[in-house]
Amino acid sequence: MTWYSRKLQKKILQAAEMFPAVALAGARQTGKTSLLKKLFPTYNAVSLDLPSVAELAEKDPQGFLKRYPPPVLIDEVQYAPALFRHLKLAIDNNRHEMGRFILTGSQQFQLMRDVGESLAGRIAIMELETLSVHEVTQHQPAPQSISQYGERIYRGGFPELWRNTDLDPGLFYSSYLATYLERDVRQLINITSLRNFERFLRICATRNGQVLQKSSLASDVGVSVPTVSEWLSVLQASNQLVLLEPWYTNLGKRIVKSPKMYFADTGLLCHLLGIGKSDIEKTPFIGTIWECYVFAELRKQIAQDSLSARSGNSIWYYRDSNQLEVDFIVSGRGGQGQLIECKWNEFPGKSDAKNLVKLRNIIQKKSPMELSTVSSHILCRTPDEFRVDADIFAVSLSDYKMI
Repeated sequence: MTWYSRKLQKKILQAAEMFPAVALAGARQTGKTSLLKKLFPTYNAVSLDLPSVAELAEKDPQGFLKRYPPPVLIDEVQYAPALFRHLKLAIDNNRHEMGRFILTGSQQFQLMRDVGESLAGRIAIMELETLSVHEVTQHQPAPQSISQYGERIYRGGFPELWRNTDLDPGLFYSSYLATYLERDVRQLINITSLRNFERFLRICATRNGQVLQKSSLASDVGVSVPTVSEWLSVLQASNQLVLLEPWYTNLGKRIVKSPKMYFADTGLLCHLLGIGKSDIEKTPFIGTIWECYVFAELRKQIAQDSLSARSGNSIWYYRDSNQLEVDFIVSGRGGQGQLIECKWNEFPGKSDAKNLVKLRNIIQKKSPMELSTVSSHILCRTPDEFRVDADIFAVSLSDYKMI
């Protein structure tokens, strides 16, 4: 099977030289364990996915650390919260020896809470998402045709689907969803009906790329608004859903302040929507699916470049009371920013750039410090970059470069 190198691996190795512990968060099957075993081949490795091992780590942390001494890779560490206090003691007993504990977790909020309580200042935390456009292109040609783009979107970015291209995505995502519901959802909340939660997931998929309206979701699923809030937290905690906040600095009350909701990976999104590879170009959801695909790539670039000068980049969306909307704003250091519109077509025209022009004019009048210099892009399927309007360029995801 083909091995796909991850751009994050340099950052992980650097962190292991600078911190006693390193934690790698991310959804199930994003390749956390495989990557860490490849980077740290001599480490002891143990998974708390096994209930008996998790019970040992939780009830007898000292005995667990004697059985699996450092340097050690501990997988799914969130299943043993009691272990973190003992990791702190083990680290403090040998404070200057770096990279002794390598941890993974597929429940971000739980991991962050435990780390914040016990290992603050002793651990570097990173997040591994599914394969990026550039990582897939290591062994696959950059997409050119609609069918090639459709394959990328429908297959998604989970590494196993690219290591073994004979693996049927429908079968993979059916199994993934079943495992996710049984393990992570039951672990995070006391839920009485997994069927209702799965229905909630599928309804969320139809709202991908839309402003979050909890009351509408609650009405459609037939549950209360507090239940919807709890379930959304579960999807965020398990890295399945990302909420994108609006940009409203210095623009007062004209801005809608509710977040937009996106799935983390388009493969799972297509599965939940019942979309096959041949349906990509004709589905009415293609606009928001493409937007989701672009947003995932922006997040991955920020994560991969966070040790470079681009560290500090943030992503927002814009929508005001006049219904002016721009898909993404990327703000970086030194007042640099990018305005981004997502268009599924191959050759966008001036009409596709009109919102970028309007927002750029607003920003120039307001002169916010964090966006003193902005460039504008339409991310689309074009084979070659070209100018759409004054200082607005159409570019493919493969050629796009963040500030």
